[in-house]
Amino acid sequence: MIKAATARARSNIALVKYWGKAEGTLNVPAVGSISITLDALWSDTEVVFDPALETDALVLDGERRPDGLVRVSACLDILRELAGVGTRAAVVSSNNFPTGAGLASSASGFAALVGAAARALGLQLEPRQLSIIARRGSGSAARSIFGGFVEMHAGAAPDGLDSYAEPLLAGKEWPLDIVVAVTSTGEKAVASGSGMRRSARSSPYHAAWLKTHQADMALCRQAIRTRDFEALAQVAEASCLKMHAAAMAAVPALIYFNGVTVECIGRIRQLRKSGVAVLFTVDAGPQIKAVCAPDARAAVRDALADMPGVVQIIETGLGPGVETRACPS
Repeated sequence: MIKAATARARSNIALVKYWGKAEGTLNVPAVGSISITLDALWSDTEVVFDPALETDALVLDGERRPDGLVRVSACLDILRELAGVGTRAAVVSSNNFPTGAGLASSASGFAALVGAAARALGLQLEPRQLSIIARRGSGSAARSIFGGFVEMHAGAAPDGLDSYAEPLLAGKEWPLDIVVAVTSTGEKAVASGSGMRRSARSSPYHAAWLKTHQADMALCRQAIRTRDFEALAQVAEASCLKMHAAAMAAVPALIYFNGVTVECIGRIRQLRKSGVAVLFTVDAGPQIKAVCAPDARAAVRDALADMPGVVQIIETGLGPGVETRACPS
């Protein structure tokens, strides 16, 4: 019997980053992280379990992607084992924003994959369970199971079951807006996972990154708890720049910024100095994410749209967690 479901999951951006993996094969992050889920950037994924299929298949943004099947099948295998089935699946996924360009398409993609596959198989899993399974595909996907402000626990258990995300604060409790300045739509040359391994192996700053991380997590939690935007800006920008410093010091160097990225960072710093409630963060890619108070959104959008080299502006608020729907049989 063919079983199918669809899911929509949103991208997220980390305010306190994780950069690096723990030892082992469970894709456990070396440190925790705190993120926000973005309403306007999403992945839509359909999973169809079909007895006629001999292998899993993946179509992403209209193209067959056999290169992505290792991680996809790894997640599906966990769910198949829980459901007691061996049926292969056809996965069709699309993003409404550039894929593999530093906008966390793997986070939304794997969260949607796990949500749709679990629904298709009739599994009644708690969000924490979905988060643990999504992490096996992408560390940041564990966070996209949830909406609003989210904390990811690195965990220490050998089975990885204490490495999961959970909500910190609903988006409506502290509404923030995000203006994304896209400076390049192409896929980045070095994927995040490869970059993390290179940094851990060769960057002299990696140990310092790990040592200072818990203090950043505590500062970020407190800023969210008290709705203190200036405190949030200080810790988020520091975490971002420390992550990129560790990456840049790797051998060979990992430079995810481009010239426009740097110019946009300077513009955002000028805006905040002038009294605009805005902060910047940048993940493993050249895109700038400006997080701001809702009443600052127009000023931030106009300032970034005016920067030479910005090819697209995406505006969004905070979004919900993964949403699933069963397909008619």
